[in-house]
Amino acid sequence: MNRVVMEQHTPPLLLMLLLFTLSASSSFQPALVLEMAKILLENYCFPENLVGMQEAIQQAITSGEILQISDRKTLAAVLTVGVQGALNDPRLTVSYEPNFVPVVPLMLPSLPTDQLIRLVRNSVKLDILEDNIGYLRVDRIIGEETAAKLGSLLRDNIWDKIAHTSSLIFDLRYSTTGQLSGVPFIISYFSDTQPLIHIDTVYDRPSNTTMELWTMPSIKGERYGKKKDVIILISKRTMGAAEAVAYTLKNLKRAIIVGERSAGGSVKVQKIKIEGSEFYITVPVARSVSPITGQSWEVSGVSPTVSVSPKEAVTKAKSLLAVRSSIPNIVQRISVIIGQLYAFTDRVPALQQQLQSTDLFSVISEEDLAVRLNQDLQTVSEDPRLTIKYMQDSSATAEEEPELYKDTDDPKVLAELVDTTFKVKILPGNAGYLRFDEFIESAALMKLEEVMAKKVWEPLKDTDYLIIDLRYNTGGYSPSLALILSYLQDASQRSHLFTIYDRIQNTTTEYYSVSEITGPTYGSKRGVYVLTSYYTASVGEEFAYLIQSLHRGTVIGEITSGALMHSKMFQIEKTDLAITVPSINFIDNNGECWLGGGVVPDAIVLAEDTIDHVHDVSHFHQGLRSLVEGTGELLEKYYAIHEVALKVSKVLMSKWAEGLYRSVVDFESLASQLTADLQEASSDHRLHVFHCDVEPESLHDIAKIPTAEEVGFIIDALFRIELLPGNVGYLRFDMMADVEVFNAIGPQFIKLVWSKIVNTDALIIDMRYNTGGYSTAIPLLCTYFFDAEPLIHLYTVFDCTTDTMTEVMTLPQVRGQRYGSSKDIYILTSHMTGSAAEVFTRTMKDLNRATVIGEPTIGGSLSSGTYQIRDSVLYASIPNQVVLSAVTGKVWSVSGVEPHVITQASDALHVAQRLTAPKPLKRKQVE
Repeated sequence: MNRVVMEQHTPPLLLMLLLFTLSASSSFQPALVLEMAKILLENYCFPENLVGMQEAIQQAITSGEILQISDRKTLAAVLTVGVQGALNDPRLTVSYEPNFVPVVPLMLPSLPTDQLIRLVRNSVKLDILEDNIGYLRVDRIIGEETAAKLGSLLRDNIWDKIAHTSSLIFDLRYSTTGQLSGVPFIISYFSDTQPLIHIDTVYDRPSNTTMELWTMPSIKGERYGKKKDVIILISKRTMGAAEAVAYTLKNLKRAIIVGERSAGGSVKVQKIKIEGSEFYITVPVARSVSPITGQSWEVSGVSPTVSVSPKEAVTKAKSLLAVRSSIPNIVQRISVIIGQLYAFTDRVPALQQQLQSTDLFSVISEEDLAVRLNQDLQTVSEDPRLTIKYMQDSSATAEEEPELYKDTDDPKVLAELVDTTFKVKILPGNAGYLRFDEFIESAALMKLEEVMAKKVWEPLKDTDYLIIDLRYNTGGYSPSLALILSYLQDASQRSHLFTIYDRIQNTTTEYYSVSEITGPTYGSKRGVYVLTSYYTASVGEEFAYLIQSLHRGTVIGEITSGALMHSKMFQIEKTDLAITVPSINFIDNNGECWLGGGVVPDAIVLAEDTIDHVHDVSHFHQGLRSLVEGTGELLEKYYAIHEVALKVSKVLMSKWAEGLYRSVVDFESLASQLTADLQEASSDHRLHVFHCDVEPESLHDIAKIPTAEEVGFIIDALFRIELLPGNVGYLRFDMMADVEVFNAIGPQFIKLVWSKIVNTDALIIDMRYNTGGYSTAIPLLCTYFFDAEPLIHLYTVFDCTTDTMTEVMTLPQVRGQRYGSSKDIYILTSHMTGSAAEVFTRTMKDLNRATVIGEPTIGGSLSSGTYQIRDSVLYASIPNQVVLSAVTGKVWSVSGVEPHVITQASDALHVAQRLTAPKPLKRKQVE
């Protein structure tokens, strides 16, 4: 379907001026350049680019360089370089050809039918290859009129013969000529009837028209459709309409392109004689723009999907089709394996649906298929254990189960087995040390328990803390975890440790601590430190993971290997692809399924440095309870909301008792953990614990009273004013100054700031960038917006440090003129608005004296104290004052201020200006 649209292009002004201002000369060169420029203006397919010629032509004329060139061929070469450089188009050439005879192009539709048939047969070759692969070579793309004239012939002898092939090799390596009007028919043959597809837009400069090429709603013959594989062969000889076919089908994701980059021809190029001379200029007069890509195959050519020499293209195409024909069976086999074995049964339907719907159009190898499918499966399953890999020259094997220990009751053999499996020491500082490099099968472990009790747990029972060395542990049996972990629990209680779901057996097994064990338990109170390395794998990783999830100890060392556990690997028959499917889920006591990927230690150190680091961390942990307890005590003493402080203090000690601070290994990590716990338990983000090697300075020093010389600078720095349309005042200040400072700058403030906005009809106060400061000036500021009588209760402050409740009122007198209580006030806020700026804003809102516009404020503190936790390098920032609303009597400072009109801070001023805009007067109704 062709659509023609007329376009109107205005000649570039600079070029027109240039053409009319070229000076006359007796030599022929300027006239030649002038005529050449006219030809370009009327015929070049990128008229908008002709402005770029101006400087080059002007320089060529005025410099006199071309006037010195008498040799015609040399001049043609110079002009070619100039015009190509100016327009960056290598198709533009100037030639001197005194004997040139134009060749009249062959008009195919005008030829007799028998000649057309002979021509088509000579330019088309058709064959059916093995495996029902169609082979179609086309050396000329015939146009729409010719195709219509030969419709039945083409249908019977070409299209219907390849319609029932399983796949197609479409050979365009030798297609060097053709007509663009024939492209829609070919694209339509490889498309569905609906919807129609816009495949190309062609602009013709001489006629100033635009033609759109669309697929056709009906064609003669049966369509090949969109599902069967099509491979197009191209070479550097492929040109013109054939390039349009290859480019379009490639970008519609309908064909794979094999070969070498095509010629990069043009839609239409004309050789035009330069009037009054024997010079010719070759000009591209039409251009193609793909609506699919917004670009074109012209000049740059079509790049192949798979690059091979033209001689190897057919062989490569056959091998690609062999790979692609196997894809459905591969995908089906993968789907079956996942359906039968994948441990997350609830995710199986989504995975199988994804496999069926994945776009595998451009897959050109098994390796490519593995990458594509693996990416999709990872995205849907969110399980890094489920993988598909390309395993060329290697065979996939299932994860092997460890060899069972020989069933024996011989005490001597059992004792030797314990001696070889477990290594026990007592290190300096009364630290127990236990190393084992594999987890023995649970049945054997139960038989060994009596020997273990004597040789392992008895020597360790009185140590101050225990080091469990897993740096060389590569795995074993997961069920044996339960017995070893039971020795690290209290014998008096039965604790759930982990759960294993086995998809193959369809069983769910929960593992609890064993209450009846032979040896002495190590208990749940003393410190346990697990050492890991990059070699720690499989069940060794599970043990380290459980130590963290059970909050039973601290993991120190390197990130573990990340070996995928409980997975089966299967080779896909007759391919080099293998799928790894996790058939077992390992679920911790919190209900979380561990997906492998390696255990990240609480303290990351080199494996060889772990034992030395354990002693440092153990020493730190000895004072941990005191620091957690001290934080709670400071909170109870200084936090302004006492009932919240009591609750949070209990939460901290409860978390410590449950072992939740065992992951803390230094002051920095403790500060971070305490901050998170304080804020979570109190819902107050203002509570903060930080690490500081030197005692921090007070956050609220006494305000410095400015000198007379400093007053002007302070006013310029603090305040910004503006008179907006409609007699609306604008006042911005980004810090709340102390009342003494305010009094010192008062006369100048009244003169330079206040007097210029006090008589406005409405006032916008911008607090979007005010993060707080001193609260002492708030009553003074508020007073300006209320009448002198009666005094107004603004808010109440409770100070925990003095246990006092103070009612804050407006002042009976202020310097200068009041703004009064009747004119509109608008206050702008943002997430940055905090502390004293919030108190001012909330007070004006509560008393219905202002409309607040912007974002909810931060919920800052009017006053926070910094207190040292015990005698450590940790300090707690604790809000010790709260503000109570004068209207409701409730505390609001934690939650901040909610605006009347919520909008982004960047839009707040515009919203306020719309609200202050004069309202149109309503006409009085006629009685």
